[in-house]
Amino acid sequence: MQQFITTSSHKIESKLCVESMKYPKLENHIFVCLNERPEGHLRGCCKAKGAEEVLMAFKEQVVKNNLKAKVRAQKAGCLDVCEAGVSVVIYPEGVWYQGVQKADVEEIMQKHIIQGERVERLLMKAKMD
Repeated sequence: MQQFITTSSHKIESKLCVESMKYPKLENHIFVCLNERPEGHLRGCCKAKGAEEVLMAFKEQVVKNNLKAKVRAQKAGCLDVCEAGVSVVIYPEGVWYQGVQKADVEEIMQKHIIQGERVERLLMKAKMD
């Protein structure tokens, strides 16, 4: 199947055959908030609290535990809870963690992703409005 995208008077040909593409069936999707707010913002921001290091640690753990075909760790935009950051949400369960630091990542991977247990001490409290 050929697909054409029309933009103005130009046609861009794509030889993408959507029907034949194989997408990995992920068991878990880990989103780490990397939102960045101005310095001194009342709600803070996850990026300033070490979110990039947390994300990289999750990615390393995915590889270390040979879970690349089953688990994806990636950055998210604002999850709207930066005051509780670094914020992490894991799907499909929709489990939210707060105050996650690089040192917590191995525990989350082992307990939540591998053993299927929540890390109680990091569970997000009710959203702060």
